[in-house]
Amino acid sequence: MCAMERKIIDFDQGWDYMQKGITKLKKILEGAPETPFSSEEYMMLYTTIYNMCTQKPPNDFSQQLYDKYKDAFDEYIKITVLPSLREKHDEFMLRELVQRWLNHKVMVRWLSRFFHYLDRYFISRRSLPGLGAVGLTCFRESVYMEVRVNARKAVIALIDKEREGEQIDRSLLKNVLDIFVEIGMGEMGQYEQDFEVHMLEDTADYYKSKAANWIEIDSCPDYMLKAEDCLRRERDRVSHYLHCSTEQKLVEKVQLELLVTHANQLLEKENSGCHALLRDDKVEDLSRMYRLYHKIPKGLDPVANVFKQHITVEGTSLVQQAEEATSNQTTNGSGFQEQVLVRKFLELHDKYMVYVNDCFMNHTLFHKALKEAFEIFCNKTVAGSSSAELLSTFCDNILKKGGSEKLSDEAIEDTLEKVVKLLAYISDKDLFAEFYRKKLARRLLFDRSANDDHEKCILTKLKQQCGGQFTSKMEGMVVDLTLARDNQLKFEEYLRDNSHVNPGIDLTVTVLTTGFWPSYKSFDLNLPSEMIRCLEVFKGFYETRTKHRKLTWIYSLGTCHVTGKFETKNIELIVPTYPVNCLSPITIPILC
Repeated sequence: MCAMERKIIDFDQGWDYMQKGITKLKKILEGAPETPFSSEEYMMLYTTIYNMCTQKPPNDFSQQLYDKYKDAFDEYIKITVLPSLREKHDEFMLRELVQRWLNHKVMVRWLSRFFHYLDRYFISRRSLPGLGAVGLTCFRESVYMEVRVNARKAVIALIDKEREGEQIDRSLLKNVLDIFVEIGMGEMGQYEQDFEVHMLEDTADYYKSKAANWIEIDSCPDYMLKAEDCLRRERDRVSHYLHCSTEQKLVEKVQLELLVTHANQLLEKENSGCHALLRDDKVEDLSRMYRLYHKIPKGLDPVANVFKQHITVEGTSLVQQAEEATSNQTTNGSGFQEQVLVRKFLELHDKYMVYVNDCFMNHTLFHKALKEAFEIFCNKTVAGSSSAELLSTFCDNILKKGGSEKLSDEAIEDTLEKVVKLLAYISDKDLFAEFYRKKLARRLLFDRSANDDHEKCILTKLKQQCGGQFTSKMEGMVVDLTLARDNQLKFEEYLRDNSHVNPGIDLTVTVLTTGFWPSYKSFDLNLPSEMIRCLEVFKGFYETRTKHRKLTWIYSLGTCHVTGKFETKNIELIVPTYPVNCLSPITIPILC
């Protein structure tokens, strides 16, 4: 049995049939009354193309059909699409363009199905543009290239209307701009060159005009509110209809015109600029200033400079006030105003650290500005006293018994931590160490330290701030006192065990290590025999513990407790060692 041969379809016959299907599709797209394609119609159209492409040469019409596919689009665009667009303008033209683009994509989708066999074999073998690409190219070359300028102008006009507060159809703009994106077929060149560049130029012109007006009539806070609102609205436009790749460029344009160009004029506005905001504690406005400028390259530099200048002026004013108060000081005693100054320094530092942390989000630029400002006025002298001496005296008042600073334990630790932070701004830290060491020595030797834990606490903080070498001698002093107490207990035990070496007077000796303590002058004294006896007894005890150390007696640091017995009561007198030796033997008068 022989198979029946397939009937040959000539080109005109086959294309006439396809033309009928294409005409029906055009009517459907134009909204004419027409029934949708049935499955049978679709299969017949597809099969016609299949048969015309699979016939043996010279009846293989693949190339002719490929060309006719493009011609179908060109004809429809020329006869129907372009006339409908040319008769409309502005927003109406945009709506027509959106509809024509949607129709065109539908037409591409249906014709690509009809001609699908071309895509599968003929096009792939010849490395030709695919059916979808051909359809989009027809629209780009014939429609888009003609209307792009007017479409761009219409879109930008609507954006400017919205900037002025008018309501616009955002979905329309979204659909139009999607055409600019999609027509690039995966590339953003068409969107960027045909729309974005021009829109950004218009944006710059728009905000340049606005800024020139606002900077003259608005206060700094009001101007910043408007700028912040404009930036928010522009970002909102991106989220609703502009392409996401536009956001950074758009924001930078707005920032340039509103913030960068007028930065100095804005920050230096009289009565409302950055100085005024700092002076009046306008925390919210300063936070807004940071938000606006921190994303601009070097945008925070002028803000930080004003911040530094403001703190410097305020700190220098405190120093001058302390100088004047010290020269007029009559009632509060020496050093009172200097101590008040240190307290004000701490309060000033606390105040502006809040600004750095809260308003300026802990930005390193403002930490640097704060540091440089404090370094300027913290290193000035007050009434002949250096800042190093003032700080050490302030610590002494906190740490010693009966000091002028009456604080709770928690407040003392907090204050000490702040003092150590302030020390970071002092240029001569070694001078502070010397002053502090001398005052620490007096507190330790004369039992004037209010709390050993506080002494250790500040040494720990100083060590963290300045390093172990900075505090090594101070720590050695504290350790010395601990060892000296143990040594005294052993001396007392020695006296109990050796009754024949009774010194005759209660004697307490503090043995110190020379390298840790400040230098003290040692003078030879003509000691009374009773005291010589005491020293010999202790020397004998000490030699039982070590034979490699030499004892040098520092009489200037000693005290004597003398009990005066009166008829009414006994009174204990605590006097330095020197006067006791000069008055030897001691005579106590009796009051009747």
